[in-house]
Amino acid sequence: MTQLRIAEAAALLGVSDDTVRRWADQGRLSLDQDASGRQVVAGAELASLAQEVAGTADALDPSVGHRSARNHFTGLVTAITSDLVMSQVELQCGPFRVVSLISTEAVRELRLEVGSLATAVIKATNVGVEAFR
Repeated sequence: MTQLRIAEAAALLGVSDDTVRRWADQGRLSLDQDASGRQVVAGAELASLAQEVAGTADALDPSVGHRSARNHFTGLVTAITSDLVMSQVELQCGPFRVVSLISTEAVRELRLEVGSLATAVIKATNVGVEAFR
């Protein structure tokens, strides 16, 4: 299962580390400890919260609209629907939901799962997905 440190979670949600800690204190988000004793958030739980806060003032990325035509949107995988050949991969990238159709083989090779960190690379009408390992 993907686990993300507080700073990574905050960056993906477009909020401060303190906001993530406050949400954890309020019970809005669960924190665990990794093998090194650092506080981490489960990727799947963060993906759900990312969808919840999408479009709110706290989730807005001030750099949105200032990117080149070849956009890269980093976010969390929120859903994967697969058949034998093709898969639909949904990402929550800050306030944006990005959907890509890629091969099911690529999903397996990239080891994508709900909560995984990934980047949607957009050129023209095609969206590719890059996974972080």
